[in-house]
Amino acid sequence: MELASSNGVHFSSSTYGSLRKNRRHVLLRPEASPNVLGRKRRNYVPRVLRIAAASTANGAAASGTNTRTLTVRSVAGEVLRLGKSSSALEQLDIERGVCVPFRKYTPETVRNKVLESRGAIWSLILRGVEIVWNLGFYWSTLMYDCFVGRDEEVVPYRAMQLRNLLCDLGPSFIKAGQVLANRPDIIREDYMNELCILQDDVPPFPNQVAFSIIEEELGRPLEAVFSKISAQTIAAASLGQVYRATLRETGEDVAIKVQRPDIEPIIYRDLFLFRTLASFLNGISLQKLGCNSELIVDEFGEKLLEELDYTLEARNIEDFLENFKDDPTVKIPRVYKNLSGPRVLVMEWIDGIRCTNPQAIRDAGIDVSGFLTVGVSAALRQLLEFGLFHGDPHPGNIFAMRDGRIAYVDFGNVAVLSQQNKQILIDAVVHAVNEDYAEMANDFTRLGFLASGTDVAPIIPALEAIWQNSVGKGLSVFNFRSVTGKFNQLVYNYPIRIPERFSLVIRSLLTQEGICFTLEPDFKFLEVAYPYIAKRLLTDPNPALRERLIQVLFKDGVFQWKRLENLIVLAKENVAKMSSNPALKGNEMQRSRQLQVERKLNLTDTIKDGARLFLVDERIRRQLLLALTEDSKLHIQELVDVYRLVEDQIDMPSVAAEVVRDFPSVVRDLMLSWSESVLSER
Repeated sequence: MELASSNGVHFSSSTYGSLRKNRRHVLLRPEASPNVLGRKRRNYVPRVLRIAAASTANGAAASGTNTRTLTVRSVAGEVLRLGKSSSALEQLDIERGVCVPFRKYTPETVRNKVLESRGAIWSLILRGVEIVWNLGFYWSTLMYDCFVGRDEEVVPYRAMQLRNLLCDLGPSFIKAGQVLANRPDIIREDYMNELCILQDDVPPFPNQVAFSIIEEELGRPLEAVFSKISAQTIAAASLGQVYRATLRETGEDVAIKVQRPDIEPIIYRDLFLFRTLASFLNGISLQKLGCNSELIVDEFGEKLLEELDYTLEARNIEDFLENFKDDPTVKIPRVYKNLSGPRVLVMEWIDGIRCTNPQAIRDAGIDVSGFLTVGVSAALRQLLEFGLFHGDPHPGNIFAMRDGRIAYVDFGNVAVLSQQNKQILIDAVVHAVNEDYAEMANDFTRLGFLASGTDVAPIIPALEAIWQNSVGKGLSVFNFRSVTGKFNQLVYNYPIRIPERFSLVIRSLLTQEGICFTLEPDFKFLEVAYPYIAKRLLTDPNPALRERLIQVLFKDGVFQWKRLENLIVLAKENVAKMSSNPALKGNEMQRSRQLQVERKLNLTDTIKDGARLFLVDERIRRQLLLALTEDSKLHIQELVDVYRLVEDQIDMPSVAAEVVRDFPSVVRDLMLSWSESVLSER
């Protein structure tokens, strides 16, 4: 029997018999069971931010099926009650707004894994000597360069030398280099640019080893499951590599992601050494970043161990599938759970066009501008709507489907933002629009960029200069790379730390913007982003976001009529574009109309909130009345203009019915507001 590769290479069953005979058998962990991948988790945030509903001793809570989310206040109270000091991981919980007691990574878990045997301790000592020797030698060359005054002229060579050194030290250091490539708070920009190569250029490991691992996870010979498999890797990364194969049973093409051999003990050992070395650098880190270096290692360790377990990536894919299930513009591959485990992930093969090939996209009948609109909208939905964000959307992980959809692959590295973090991000956008740079600096503290209690006064002028210089030439030429370049200088000169989740967000936005410029050099990101943000502000079901709308519409106590009109126009533009896939042309556009998502702005909740605020909030009522009578005249025309913009978007009888249905609660709030004002006066 033969197993044919997609490149015409054939493998005999005797070859695989030999592989099975000589391979090292590894006991599968409990997570390898397909049932683990079958768990449904329709609310993705609790996957990472999940805590037990019962006591910690309840072992069933660790499965994540019956859990609740604790507030920061309750977590802090529990810590005080137990008399525990705040650790680096607890600080991360406070920044995120949640607690994660059941972690794949803790310093204690790593230490126990590494020190479980004498042989492991000896291996640890040898590895520590290797790391200290190589990094120490490299550091001495940097010191020599500074001593002789040539440190700037040899930067390109030293940066390349660092990249090669990290490759030689193994997967943990390759991953660390990929992280450093997005951390301007830790490393210089010229070094960052060199380390970016690690994100695309990692040597693969032998096919024989990879096929052996796949068989161990499947519990069956390869030829029993696949009719053919590629002789070469499709992609290679720091933790694993990908093959293309065809299922024997159904004939479907699939992607097989397989983990590097024996990588877990290496990762645990290196994480232990990272944290040990970091403990000696806490003083420098506190001075430079406002946090101890152990916290940075803990962030890195958490994310690395999550990526190491492919069952978590499978759940990420399920969550993305759920989030975009009603979106006809986005394609997420499905997972073959019965063929997947902790070290092997089998997914639907995505037959798409690389996003760096604009001519191929045009030849497929796809409108490039429309496709970019689809991509930007999908990215903004992940960030501001779902809170689950693809953290590594490089050109090898994003494709244009021939039906106009954008397709994502590789979900091992995702950024998870809590509802609190999303609201603070929106606050920062509102403060930028209102040019309130003092509050923007405070937003940085709330997001974890600055340590609590840090004096933000020196940072305010720098933020003002960055934003005004970026938008001073006009929003049409605004781009994230110019802002990020200036921001990198800011974080390098001030005690600012970029939390891991936000470094992923920044990298993701920059990468996707770079893809946009490749496809369309004069692409205007904000021209696409603003209509979506306007629609979110006007129609989001979250009341907290609609409160931000009030902040946007008032500046220095004056109601901004023109801003409201612009928001409505932009929101209508977004709805019109996304009511069907804008990437399709002609007949294809007609065919896509069966997958339409929405055709009108749903302003019902916004109108209800506005009516409630007008009746209940005396300050808002006074401001609105002043807006209508500003400059000693009635602004009836502005009100009429706003109504004309929305009259074709709303069903007035339905809105009236909703207002009437909500009237009792409005009366209750009005009475409570009135009684509160009376009591306060007394």
